[in-house]
Amino acid sequence: MVSKTDKRKAAPLLDAQLCFALYSTSLSMSKLYRKLLRDMGITYSQYLVLMVLWEQDELTVSEIGERLVLDSATLTPLLKRMEAQGLVTRERAASDERQVVISLTAEGDALREKAVELPREVLRATESTAAELAAIKEELMQLRARLHKNTGD
Repeated sequence: MVSKTDKRKAAPLLDAQLCFALYSTSLSMSKLYRKLLRDMGITYSQYLVLMVLWEQDELTVSEIGERLVLDSATLTPLLKRMEAQGLVTRERAASDERQVVISLTAEGDALREKAVELPREVLRATESTAAELAAIKEELMQLRARLHKNTGD
């Protein structure tokens, strides 16, 4: 018979798990962004959509979803809320009415200027150098690519 002590020794330790380190760090980063984005009146998910559109305006829902690794069922309600806030417009594509094209409004585009300060604030909050954060980001992107390859996502 295995004792409770032996079972505890065999169990995975929370602080030794990569998944928990990623999860808890993500929660902390989300908390930081919630605070930073409050003055802009947007959520982190909305910020991600805006960043995609600031890079290239007038994208289809599926193109935005590809960039953000989100399906249209998740993205559509978010985009509808953003449209109601006056940040984006949603229009059926002339070439294919099944596709919806998302475009920035003047108000959505204007938030770009406020967002310029966010990376500096994140840098300050992490107490890291730009090079340190770039290295962490690169490692995370490589990890994501390997997970994608091995999980079929």
